[in-house]
Amino acid sequence: MLSSQSKNSITLALILVMTMWGGAVSVLAHKGVFLMFPMPWFALLVALGILIPTAVYFLSPALKEYSLEIGHRPILIFHVWRVPAALMFFWYGMKGELPPIFWVLSGVGDFLAGLLAFYTANKPLTTQSIRFFHRFGFADFVVAVVSGLVHTLALDPRMAKVAVLPMVLIPLFGVGISGTTHLIAFHMLRSKP
Repeated sequence: MLSSQSKNSITLALILVMTMWGGAVSVLAHKGVFLMFPMPWFALLVALGILIPTAVYFLSPALKEYSLEIGHRPILIFHVWRVPAALMFFWYGMKGELPPIFWVLSGVGDFLAGLLAFYTANKPLTTQSIRFFHRFGFADFVVAVVSGLVHTLALDPRMAKVAVLPMVLIPLFGVGISGTTHLIAFHMLRSKP
């Protein structure tokens, strides 16, 4: 069991890392750096945004213990961010700035996942409700990432929108954290005594 000081230190470190990550993505996007990447390489950045934090989690006994101690509710609450992300997909999609299949699948999936996260977090948590949310949320995540990847590899020029602010925060920040937290939650469900 972690001491409250250790738990507070980890919380602070996570907030600092996420702030720096989001800030770095914002600054680099503002400077147009991501527009210089060929779109298939941009997809690699999205994948690294999932792989690196997931590897850090699985290599860190302290982070695993921390996750078990804070429980599922904070992770569920975090996923509510998917509602504003969905609204962004709808906004740019309806203006014709994103491929239709991509924005409809990603937007509707994120909207439902965000609402389900909010609903689940505000009810008594059960293993079944947690598992249902993360299965749904992860399935949405896979559909959105695969749909985006297909359009990116097809060099659809409308995918360039995901490389500029504010959209870039979804694939290069939110997707990494969301994907990682789904995997963490699945691990937590298996690790529960």
